[in-house]
Amino acid sequence: MALSMHRDSNSSGSNSKQQQMDPSKYVRYTPEQVEALERVYAECPKPSSLRRQQLIRECPILANIEPKQIKVWFQNRRCREKQRKEASRLQTVNRKLTAMNKLLMEENDRLQKQVSQLVYENGYMRQQLHTVSTTTTDTSCDSVVMSGQQQQQNPTPQHPQRDANSPAGLLAIAEETLTEFLGKATGTAVDWVQMIGMKPGPDSIGIVAVSRNCSGVAARACGLVSLEPTKVAEILKDRLSWFRDCRCLDVASAIPTGNGGTIELVYMQIYAPTTLASARDFWTLRYITSLEDGSLVICERSLTSSTGGPTGPPATCFVRAEMLPSGYLIRPCEGGGSIIHIVDHIDFDASSVPEVLRPLYESSKILAQKMTMAALRHIRQIAQETNGEIQYTGGRQPTVLRALSQRLCRGFNDAVNGFVDDGWSIMGSDGVEDVTIAINSSPSKFLGSQYNNLSMLPTFGGVLCARASMLLQNVPPALLVRFLREHRSEWADYGVDVYSAASLKASPYAVPCAKLGGFPSSQVILPLAQTVEHEEFLEVVRLEGHAFSPEDIALSRDMYLLQLCSGIDETTSGACAQLVFAPIDESFGDDAPVLPSGFRVIPLEPKSDGPTATRTLDLASALEVGHSGARSGGEADTSNQNFRSVLTIAFQFTFENHYRDSVAAMARQYVRSIVGSVQRVAMAIAPSQLSSQMVPKPLPGSPEAVTLARWICRSYRVHTGGELLQADSSAGDAVLKQLWHHTDAIMCCSVRMNQASAVFTFANQAGLDMLETTLVALQDIMLEKILDEAGRKILLSEFSKIMQQGFAYLPGGVCVSSMGRPVSYEQAVAWKVVNDEDANHCLAFMFMNWSFV
Repeated sequence: MALSMHRDSNSSGSNSKQQQMDPSKYVRYTPEQVEALERVYAECPKPSSLRRQQLIRECPILANIEPKQIKVWFQNRRCREKQRKEASRLQTVNRKLTAMNKLLMEENDRLQKQVSQLVYENGYMRQQLHTVSTTTTDTSCDSVVMSGQQQQQNPTPQHPQRDANSPAGLLAIAEETLTEFLGKATGTAVDWVQMIGMKPGPDSIGIVAVSRNCSGVAARACGLVSLEPTKVAEILKDRLSWFRDCRCLDVASAIPTGNGGTIELVYMQIYAPTTLASARDFWTLRYITSLEDGSLVICERSLTSSTGGPTGPPATCFVRAEMLPSGYLIRPCEGGGSIIHIVDHIDFDASSVPEVLRPLYESSKILAQKMTMAALRHIRQIAQETNGEIQYTGGRQPTVLRALSQRLCRGFNDAVNGFVDDGWSIMGSDGVEDVTIAINSSPSKFLGSQYNNLSMLPTFGGVLCARASMLLQNVPPALLVRFLREHRSEWADYGVDVYSAASLKASPYAVPCAKLGGFPSSQVILPLAQTVEHEEFLEVVRLEGHAFSPEDIALSRDMYLLQLCSGIDETTSGACAQLVFAPIDESFGDDAPVLPSGFRVIPLEPKSDGPTATRTLDLASALEVGHSGARSGGEADTSNQNFRSVLTIAFQFTFENHYRDSVAAMARQYVRSIVGSVQRVAMAIAPSQLSSQMVPKPLPGSPEAVTLARWICRSYRVHTGGELLQADSSAGDAVLKQLWHHTDAIMCCSVRMNQASAVFTFANQAGLDMLETTLVALQDIMLEKILDEAGRKILLSEFSKIMQQGFAYLPGGVCVSSMGRPVSYEQAVAWKVVNDEDANHCLAFMFMNWSFV
């Protein structure tokens, strides 16, 4: 029953005021009064004074309660609600921490067993080597060592031929698969090495490890999700929904077992990641069962001649890969949720691809990123969506947004692979094999598909795809894709964008020959959705329209692209970076047709397990070099000198029958021009120690940059009387490093009479983050593009003061990044930077306490 202070109406005289303030006097609310107040609270938790007075007038049962006491009741009610939510949140965190603690203790036990096993094996090897060295001088010791390695690299035992038609034989294979999978998931059957950067915690993805010295490639992940085991199992079985490289998955047959489990024979195809390799397929046995402790298990392995079992369907365009015992262990967690153990162990038959591409199929890190962690991320995403922890804008449901992302990926994979059974055929080349043109004119490809509104046109000829692949040297995939995303005008052609966008109309605007070198179009990126860990972004890109001639003014409308970007975190090891986009109509629906094109960059030789540092183009790499251990400009970094990646480009266009050859010529020329642009960008963002001629401007870590940093700090001290840096240093590179890591955004622009046309020449890390750009593209940004109208007026009015007095304080306001996002700042300082001869060199700006709005 609720209690509240209430003045005693029977008191009078001088004792009335004393009793009114006596905290021991309370009034007890009746159930009817509490019910009435709760109804109002449900509608309005914080009613105004007028609303409380109205409540007293409308509810006679509250007539004996003063308005002040009503106010106190609502305050207490809001406090109790807040305490209840906080208690619920803490209980949830406690459950997560308890489950994570249990998981870490199990992982610690597993590591202790692994250490004991390694110590035993090490002692045994020492004993064998000592025995061999004292008895003979032959090479038998090598055989002992090699036999031990072979035993570790080939842990899978060989089995006699199984009866293909016997359920008992299939159950025996299933039970052996279960045993071997559990040994990998919770035991020491595989030598696991934890991936760098995967720190366990209640909000992290979990514990991720990759294999070392085992046959094939393997990855393992353990994590905690707030979904029940049966729901998790249902999601994981639907591999098409979360494994982006999965082309199809067919369950050929399902056989129930006597212990309540199910054996399924599964045929799966996965896309090739590049045009230079063949796609893979699998014929596997999948066993779904439960353990005595209530855990669910989904384990799987390939059926081969050594394991026995039915023979899988043949496929001419695929290389048959082998899935070694893999699967999912899903354990119920106290208080709700599940603990998941995921193991992926695959032999991709890397010998069937060119040697330069074998790292694609020999890297456990790539497998972990594309398959193991993708499964865990997908489950965590659905769990947070189910719990209402993720808010989406635009009125689209999460399932719809995931479907759009899936369609973009599948469409791009179809374009890269060009399977014959989908109707693709190779068009004759023009004598140079750098760009491949594939055409799909099959009616079955488009009828009832996303392109059915186009295929109904009488002149519709089909879809044409121009694709190419190239090797890149010393170019981080994340950095390249981020640059391509942020600076589309550096490689895209507006005329081709017009043609692609017009293809969505009922009567396509025929541009059989693109106007290469046409007007550049500016872009605005509008966020649509992102995954929990921000490793993937779905967005809409608006391209501002231009007209090539007065006759084209009617066609110069803004164009829109649906774009998917992933893998742009430079600290992620072995991740594939991808930028896929498709033209859409401004009012595109959930089932709008999409014809994806884009880029994919995959590392061929992932970096070692050493720590990786975030690098922003050339400057950050120069800043990582200390003063005492600085390297010369011509000395190459041996850790990155042989770092290679493969870039795959695929662009799709619709065409009319009578324009097929013209569109093919345009597409071939366009992709070649993109390859040239990408090569120039790659040279600019690659580590510049390889060649001083590769970068058109001096290194920020060079003497010119050190001198500029010294000028900036000295001019600030002379003009304002204060210190820009906390601790001054006589070493020039130390000044540059402190300036680079300054928390406020500091940037310099050229000094011109017309300040609206001034361009930026330098920015520190915070300045680049605020402008959402890179050092290479910084010089393309003009001052007028980031300041709003009020900011430009203030700067113009203060410009004479800056030039005469040397500095000026500018009030807080809002500016715009290069991506079109508004940025607020509390205050700005502008000062004149002079060189050693006291001549004007540039203008410097410092934006304090900035943040994206």
